[in-house]
Amino acid sequence: MAILRWVLVFLILALIASVFGFGGAASSFAGIAKILVFVFVVLLVISFFFGRSP
Repeated sequence: MAILRWVLVFLILALIASVFGFGGAASSFAGIAKILVFVFVVLLVISFFFGRSP
């Protein structure tokens, strides 16, 4: 769940940067957040397939 926390941090940073007009920083923060979302989804799918069985 640490990756999800980082996704939220970078999304908030992107929103704050876009409000203050830092277009380059906002797009880079949003790009990092997109990558982290992809990593989180991949790890979620892997955990569904290889998770512990009861």
